[in-house]
Amino acid sequence: MKKTLKYSMFAMIYFSKGAIISFFTALKALYLQSFGLGMGKIGIIGTIGMIPFVIKILFGMLSDKVNFFGLGNRKPYILIGLAIQAFSLIAAPMIDPGEHFWAYALLAFVMMTGMALYDTCTDGLALDTTPEEEEGLIQGFMVGGRAVGMVVVSAFLGLIVQNISWRVGFYFLAVVTILPLPMVFQFRVSDAMPDKLFDWKAFRCFRQPRVISLGLLGALYSLIIYSANQLVNPYLSESISIDFSTAGFMATVMGIGIVVGGLVGGGITSKIGQKKSVQAAMVLSIISIGALAAITNLQLAWILVVVFGFAFGFYETVFFAISMRVPDERIAATMFSILMAVANIGTGIGLGITGGLSEKYGFRITFIILAALNILAFPLLHWIFSGRSSIEGE
Repeated sequence: MKKTLKYSMFAMIYFSKGAIISFFTALKALYLQSFGLGMGKIGIIGTIGMIPFVIKILFGMLSDKVNFFGLGNRKPYILIGLAIQAFSLIAAPMIDPGEHFWAYALLAFVMMTGMALYDTCTDGLALDTTPEEEEGLIQGFMVGGRAVGMVVVSAFLGLIVQNISWRVGFYFLAVVTILPLPMVFQFRVSDAMPDKLFDWKAFRCFRQPRVISLGLLGALYSLIIYSANQLVNPYLSESISIDFSTAGFMATVMGIGIVVGGLVGGGITSKIGQKKSVQAAMVLSIISIGALAAITNLQLAWILVVVFGFAFGFYETVFFAISMRVPDERIAATMFSILMAVANIGTGIGLGITGGLSEKYGFRITFIILAALNILAFPLLHWIFSGRSSIEGE
């Protein structure tokens, strides 16, 4: 297939992913609060929704090992995942989270299972079909597509919810989910590189201190960044009384910051190296999250949310850049999914804990705690980057 179509497909899949992330980051908490749920229960739903991104290790192994009825190792699973997400979004407005909390939590689990499935297999497809010299380009399309989805959809979703209804908002997200389907159908299995032999011996790499430390860094960074992200709009709703529309635009502004942070992070990493870039990301995280606690008016909120978005994109880009150096081609999708799953464990734990913390101690104290947690990541850098076996190969 032509490169333009290929890259467009990857970008559009991640655009759909970004659309759903825009709901979870911008409006999920406010939606659930409208049914009388407190931040504690909202945090529980966030944690349950992250479980599929932990068990995505199984999806990676399935995709690496099983050719789905001769249709390929990646494409069929991507289609199934997108379909699950779309149907879940159509069903979402039919369940009252206040009256049927666990039914809604189950639906969130199913929907995120669909996302985790197509996310894992899309990563595997990128690893299968992309030569080394184009890895940066394909990551740019994928990360950029997700960020654009967050930026564009957040604004529209906020306006739809504010002026029409939540039901229409969910249907809008379902339509966005199926946008990549024509491109995925056009992808020909023969375009994929020859299947690599799955080898259990490749898992020995997980005994290496650098890989273990990288996993711990991923768990800690995602716990901090995504937990802070979850709290932003509920915090602004409580402290300065923003509405749904403003919350949507706030997520759009944050998304712009993420895009810029990702671009800057990628460029800086290539110039100063990964270790210094990670250190810079940690410092930015401390400053930006701590500063969120100082918001007292809407004007200041716009500025500090952009700064936080920049730190978010910067940190995530640096971590992904390090992780791209690790996968063994024999278990490419599996290994990458394991690293991402470990990071997602941190996210799931953080969403649950910080929801309860913010409810008990307040949002400002929770932001300060999250900012301080960055300090725990510094000792891990020694194991990740020291010695001849370091990720940078120094």
